[in-house]
Amino acid sequence: MRRNYWVYSVGLAVVWAIVLIVAFSLRGAAAMPYLYVFGGFAIAWISGTIARYVYPPPARWHATE
Repeated sequence: MRRNYWVYSVGLAVVWAIVLIVAFSLRGAAAMPYLYVFGGFAIAWISGTIARYVYPPPARWHATE
């Protein structure tokens, strides 16, 4: 399968949703640290996505098909 950033992003979103649902269903309000970790991850992922579009890799790194 071709590497695709958006497919990877959707996969991560699904996994985080499962983790947060399980954490809050098992621990209730005590699962807030999981939400903080997710928030930090989301901020980093969004900034990485913006950087990927603003500063794309050199042409030699692009895979040819």
